[in-house]
Amino acid sequence: MRRLLVLAFVVASAYGCGLPTFPPVLSRVVAGEDVRPHSWPWQISLQSDSSGRWRHVCGGTLISSDWVLTAAHCINDRYKYRVELGKHSLKASEESSIARRTAKIISHEDYNILLSRNDIALIKLSSPVTFSDTIMPACLPDRGVVLPHGSPCYVTGWGRLSSSGPLADILQQALLPVVGHDTCSKPDWWSVLATDKMVCAGGDGITAGCNGDSGGPLNCQNPDGAWYVNGVVSFGSGQGCNVFQKPTVFTQVSSYIDWINTVMTNY
Repeated sequence: MRRLLVLAFVVASAYGCGLPTFPPVLSRVVAGEDVRPHSWPWQISLQSDSSGRWRHVCGGTLISSDWVLTAAHCINDRYKYRVELGKHSLKASEESSIARRTAKIISHEDYNILLSRNDIALIKLSSPVTFSDTIMPACLPDRGVVLPHGSPCYVTGWGRLSSSGPLADILQQALLPVVGHDTCSKPDWWSVLATDKMVCAGGDGITAGCNGDSGGPLNCQNPDGAWYVNGVVSFGSGQGCNVFQKPTVFTQVSSYIDWINTVMTNY
């Protein structure tokens, strides 16, 4: 048993968080693009059995060997869920991918569906995953961190390629610069819907916000090179993907670090 624990520690230490074996190829493509395979190894596909078979419904972020971060609005108590990890294409069969059933799903107790307040949830996997070149966690930001206006972050997911288009088969990435709260909360932007527990990104009328589906991460790189999940995709404009002054709105992860730690400790 002790030997297994030591081995697990060595594997975890070798991979750490937020440092992919295959770093993403970053560009300023405004409409999103196919990612380099396995360059966002914490990206997961959350799938439900609502249609009678497993179907992708939301994105999410692996943050430890057995916990995934997603949005509360992705969860419906009527359905069962599973998580696929190590995916690049949703349609192709891939040796790198594994699936885990969910052991626990905990949505924030103060989630408000009408106002998208506290739109965050944690999923405990049925059993821990082993970190590898294709499956590893993102880093979590420190409590209270606020990203500066203009910070270059990337949204990832299998979301729609256009406002009314099909879901992507291949994982997508798109550059979404952060919009500061003072701007995002202006009356002609998101006004009172944007709170200081949210992160806005995009909204220049050019950069697509469709590429990151609900629950997926806003990936932001620290000066040390590690990638952090600073946001969870919450909502956007109902008028389309590239609406001027209507950036994609994310739950700000740094505002929920205490809640995340409490849930992961108690379950």
